[in-house]
Amino acid sequence: MRIPIISKLAIMAFAALVLSPLSHAQTSIAGDWQGTLVTPGPQLHLLLHITAAKDGSLSATLDSVDQGASFPLTTISLKNSKLDFTFDPAHISYEGTVNKDATEIDGTFTQGLPLELNFKRAPELTAAPKPAAPSEIDGTWQGTLDAGVLKLRIVFKIVNTQEGLTAQMQSPDQGPAWRSVTSVIRKGNSLTITINGIQATFEGKISADLSSMDGTFTQMGSPLPLALKRIKDQSAVEPRRRPQNPVKPYPYREEDVTYANKAAGNTLAGTLTIPPGKGPFPAVLLITGSGPNDRDESLLGHKPFLVLSDYLTRKGIVVLRADKRGIGKSTGDLAKATTADFASDAEAGVAYLKSRPEADPRKIGLIGHSEGGVVAPMVAASDPGVAFVVMMAGDGVPGDQLIVEQTRLLAEAAGASKEKAAENAGQEREVLALVESEKDAAALDKKLREKLAADGMPEAQIGPSIRALTSPWFRYLLTYDPATALRKVACPVLAINGSLDLQVPPAQNLPPIRKALEDGGNKHYEVDELPGLNHLFQTAKTGSLREYGEIEETMSPVALDKMASWILKQ
Repeated sequence: MRIPIISKLAIMAFAALVLSPLSHAQTSIAGDWQGTLVTPGPQLHLLLHITAAKDGSLSATLDSVDQGASFPLTTISLKNSKLDFTFDPAHISYEGTVNKDATEIDGTFTQGLPLELNFKRAPELTAAPKPAAPSEIDGTWQGTLDAGVLKLRIVFKIVNTQEGLTAQMQSPDQGPAWRSVTSVIRKGNSLTITINGIQATFEGKISADLSSMDGTFTQMGSPLPLALKRIKDQSAVEPRRRPQNPVKPYPYREEDVTYANKAAGNTLAGTLTIPPGKGPFPAVLLITGSGPNDRDESLLGHKPFLVLSDYLTRKGIVVLRADKRGIGKSTGDLAKATTADFASDAEAGVAYLKSRPEADPRKIGLIGHSEGGVVAPMVAASDPGVAFVVMMAGDGVPGDQLIVEQTRLLAEAAGASKEKAAENAGQEREVLALVESEKDAAALDKKLREKLAADGMPEAQIGPSIRALTSPWFRYLLTYDPATALRKVACPVLAINGSLDLQVPPAQNLPPIRKALEDGGNKHYEVDELPGLNHLFQTAKTGSLREYGEIEETMSPVALDKMASWILKQ
């Protein structure tokens, strides 16, 4: 999924409420750490004791203070800033990111249910905070943020301790993980909750009957109204229904796999699904869109690639899907990667499929969504062994053209007038022109700060926006022309877009894709616009981003059948 960087930066921030910012590697994490795990039952105060050997290997024990238990971890490893540990007897795993100063670890503790667990350095370990009598506002509070093109439910769980009020925050539309807040301060009927990890605060007024709070949620300088209501228990916070998510046991074999991209020096981790029966079978590699995507391309509770892989495997196709480099269990540096680097990772995926006896080496193809639809032709252009390509909402024009049109359409979908949407698009075009034309880093930084401030961007957003605009990935995106690779693709190509796609508009992108394939002499292609579908290929009403999470359907059966039928004909 791709959202414009400038005019929609606030939307990107709100869409990442449960995500931690990227951290840098640090040299040593040996020592004592403490954290609090908020479970559906009681809170558990945990102590992590890490020891480093002379050879750099790590060992650790984990104490559950409230339960009076201590146990040695089965595995623990640190690579760059990524910390992982497991305790196999209890089926516990943890994945976290260590901050630059090695003072905090933000991550997810999984024991059946994934829960947020953040650790802080504990130079002098003390007993866990003792329980205190519940305060008047102890309990679970829920509200909905309306950011124009996105709506997200926010939940705070407030608990009183002898050290004062504490809280956890959840965005249930994005996942079940909980985030520890930095502070909770109550003065009379005023309440302030600070969440430093996402640069956010909630400031509200508690009603006289203690049943609601009306306030403002501010993230990165952008305020939005947020009205919270007390709910009786956490079970009232239901995740949105996703009826297409497959339920185990599957009628096929599923295998967790890893494979190396030797050229890049990283390892990709993924899932391979294999149909029953005697192979070899046709096979596909799924390539995710832009952003820090996991192997399921998870978004707002949807798992599009899980649904797609399940559908294709049931039709007799081997499917490989992988976490993007630096995400999940894959290694590598996402922050420095460009679309060309993702193409290199995809080439490694194709090579891995060729090594599997279940996959017919003559029938290995690629399915790429959004940016993945740009990556797939890049791989096929350089590897004549790729049997076919499916572009799901793939770009047909360079990024600077795409982003300007994207900005205009999304602004209109969010309620802006045509004149205001055109003004937003013009501002976007001017910013992108600066990035493309100014080669001196210091001069570009100065010009961008002046331009973004003049366009009304909050100060808190300017720095992160400039970092995004000047990242290797974004600079590559702006000028890369997808037609370059498409003209070299000789294998069959299916290019599909939804008619309501506002992120990769079909009117802008499908004609250039068709022309590039024709110019290259490809006689085996099909370019289709699927009526009523959005960028995620959901059956939609308007195509607006705010529909993504509200729609229960993850992927239209029309799109699923179109891809499976076309692949099986190749």
